[in-house]
Amino acid sequence: MLHLLFSSSSSPSCCFCADLTLATIDVAHPQQRQPFSPLFQTSKWLLLSKKPLFYKFHPSHPAVAHPRVQQKHSLLRVRAVVSGAEERIEKPGLQLNVPGCETLPPIWQPKRVVLVRHGQSTWNEIGRIQGSSNFAVLTAKGESQAETSRQMLLSDSFDLCFHSPLARAKRTAEIIWGFRKNAMIPIEDLREIDLYSFQGLMKNEGKQLYGEAYRTWQKDAANFSIDGHYPVRELWERAQKCWSTILCSEGRSILVVAHNAVNQALVATAAGLGPEYFRQLLQSNCGVSVLDFTPRSSGEGLPFVCLDRLNQKKFATQEEPMNMLGIIQSTKTAELLLDVAVGAVFCSPQPCALETASAIVKVQEAADCLGADCVPRSVELIQMDELKDMSWGAWRGKLKEEVAPLDRWEDYLQHEDVAGAENFLSLWERAGKAWQNLLKYIDVLESQGEEKTLVVVGHEIVHVAMLGHCLGLSQAFFGSFRLDSGSLSVIDFPDGSTQRGVIRCLNYTAHLGRWAVPVTCASLADEKF
Repeated sequence: MLHLLFSSSSSPSCCFCADLTLATIDVAHPQQRQPFSPLFQTSKWLLLSKKPLFYKFHPSHPAVAHPRVQQKHSLLRVRAVVSGAEERIEKPGLQLNVPGCETLPPIWQPKRVVLVRHGQSTWNEIGRIQGSSNFAVLTAKGESQAETSRQMLLSDSFDLCFHSPLARAKRTAEIIWGFRKNAMIPIEDLREIDLYSFQGLMKNEGKQLYGEAYRTWQKDAANFSIDGHYPVRELWERAQKCWSTILCSEGRSILVVAHNAVNQALVATAAGLGPEYFRQLLQSNCGVSVLDFTPRSSGEGLPFVCLDRLNQKKFATQEEPMNMLGIIQSTKTAELLLDVAVGAVFCSPQPCALETASAIVKVQEAADCLGADCVPRSVELIQMDELKDMSWGAWRGKLKEEVAPLDRWEDYLQHEDVAGAENFLSLWERAGKAWQNLLKYIDVLESQGEEKTLVVVGHEIVHVAMLGHCLGLSQAFFGSFRLDSGSLSVIDFPDGSTQRGVIRCLNYTAHLGRWAVPVTCASLADEKF
């Protein structure tokens, strides 16, 4: 098994200082998986962290006690998807909507949308294809998962709750919504993907009865056709219609409870990604994803969209050194990784990154004494210059709002020339080189048959750029992802590191406990959000 982990450390006070991420890459077979947690139960994975990060990716993220304290860790896992078919939808590049579909509506105030998938259903449990059928109900485990999500979101103030009309999603919404006074609102288009003749079949029956069509559904879903329909393309159209309803509502903080495929489509269409990204934005039972929508200052055009976190579940240059909060966050990340056998830690050469990386190495090498392993571990620490934080020049030490209006921050970052600062294009290219170097290292280990986990400790802005390279996006998508301090993100590569990745989890912070930013905490310095 091979894992690559990225982790980032924190700074005492500077706003534009390095934020580090931790990531792991796992290229093992399913039977070789580490008993780490449900989050990592896949065949090949990468963790990215903004101050700790895992690669084949995990991002981790700690709480920010003060707006000037930026300590970011993220865990990101991506699973590769093999596309194979003759007539395919290609990558959309900068295209911001699905052909033939309306785009996101303009908005006049910031909105936060929290997406939750329903809990385990009776058909999930036995492996029967559900689609938009309405026969399955929640299992006892599904009810428990919904209760856990309710507790995660208990202190959050929601104005509205939209839900799928299907029983399994409606029941999940009822549990999470609890005693809140406002009525829940069903939206027909939030139902799960329509799979027509596939619905009701056991998965092995679908393979036996439909052969090539079932293979296309598994490997090239965007071009999958059945009964005269293209289900995934239809789903993308429905998702865009849902956004018109959701974003044009009066609420600013909105809960949406639906299904795996439709939640993927909601995330993708909000980010401007086409149906070829199906299965790259995973939604587990009762996983929580958060999207922030910010209006343009003109009040016209598409809102700015940021994926704050993806599929979160609860389960048991910074030249300055880390402050106390950073030390706590790094320790918690190292503890989280204790059950993962790490072979090497890559890190930025800057002090906060080295401290975070060293904390991970120390805990790993004490695994036998702590009872996590029966033999001592030897972990190599490797510094990589390409993982350095961006040089902020005259912006160093300033808050974002001191530099530019928050709704123009990404524009300023990418297009303004700042005295003494690194050019954004240079940073993007450097992050691409770091990503390729990590993949080459992984390829060597794969060819040697070595079972190792790699950890990468770096900075938020570098890890976001590497995430863009991983997904094959342009730098125009830079502002579409958020990695908080100490967060973890997971990217799976089930078919090898040369294939496209699937994001299993983005910006995971539950391991930080009280030191993490709340799931629905405002991200744009808006105390009334």
